[in-house]
Amino acid sequence: MQTALYNLKIQKRIAAVSVILLIVKAAAWYITGSVAILTDALESIVNVVAGLVGVYSLYVSAKPQDKDHPYGHGKAEFISAALEGFMITVAAILIIYEAVYNLLHTHEIKKLDYGIYLIAITGIINYICGVICINTGKKNNSLALIASGKHLQTDTWSTIGIVAGLILIYLTKLLWLDSVIAILFAIIILYTGYKILRSSFAGIMDEADMKLLKQMVEMLNANRRENWIDLHNLRIIKYGSRIHLDCHLTVPWYLNVNEAHEEIDALSGLVKKEYGESVELFVHSDGCMDFSCRICTKKNCAVRKHDFEKKIEWTIENISSNNKHSIDGQT
Repeated sequence: MQTALYNLKIQKRIAAVSVILLIVKAAAWYITGSVAILTDALESIVNVVAGLVGVYSLYVSAKPQDKDHPYGHGKAEFISAALEGFMITVAAILIIYEAVYNLLHTHEIKKLDYGIYLIAITGIINYICGVICINTGKKNNSLALIASGKHLQTDTWSTIGIVAGLILIYLTKLLWLDSVIAILFAIIILYTGYKILRSSFAGIMDEADMKLLKQMVEMLNANRRENWIDLHNLRIIKYGSRIHLDCHLTVPWYLNVNEAHEEIDALSGLVKKEYGESVELFVHSDGCMDFSCRICTKKNCAVRKHDFEKKIEWTIENISSNNKHSIDGQT
């Protein structure tokens, strides 16, 4: 809960900064009349609207679980990111349209030096905000913050390119370059919108997060206990900043309920130590079978029926399967 509230706090500040930067960029466009600067200003409008939507989505996702939403409200972040990606895409299309029109109807650009200074300052501020958003989003598993941070950083790179182009125009007096620069960076913005849409739809559709699964498998292999004979049927679902993890853990069949629960607690503690309070873990315990002996590394087992033959390293493929592991594959 505290993590979600902190995410909301960061997003509120980013939204406030976006409003200020929009005013600065609009002033730069008004002073110069540059369509390249208009490109930056239009994207800032998206930043402001997306920032406000992000604030609302993080407010919703920070709400505790209730009867109607037993897994929480984290999906709101995916919807927010999808909306932001859509708005970025629309803004890019509008920029291309405006740039092509101005390429065919070239007009005078005024006070370009002032425009360069103002846009450069906004680029630096955007980059700093983007770094804060992405770092916080990765730490707290917030897609909304990561999407906002990537958008802000893309805005920064496009601003750098636009400033470079404006300097070139200032030196060469080739006014048609203004529209060409706008079109080039609109294409970059369009690609960014596509990537954000792709990641948000993946979250809405509960697509497997392969990067997260890989990290989880490496962590579990490195900290495996001898009573953890087998791990299978592992599922990870992300709801905004929260991660829901389900799995089946095979332990020695002769452990009593309390002892089996201790192993589950150890697994849960390991995962939460790595991923913090954002993880909700559900573990089903299975008793080992005769065929488990051949892959079991437990020493001094009084009921062992077969000699140990091979340790099976857990992989994304075998822990995601519904079947228990055996020396010949899965059963």
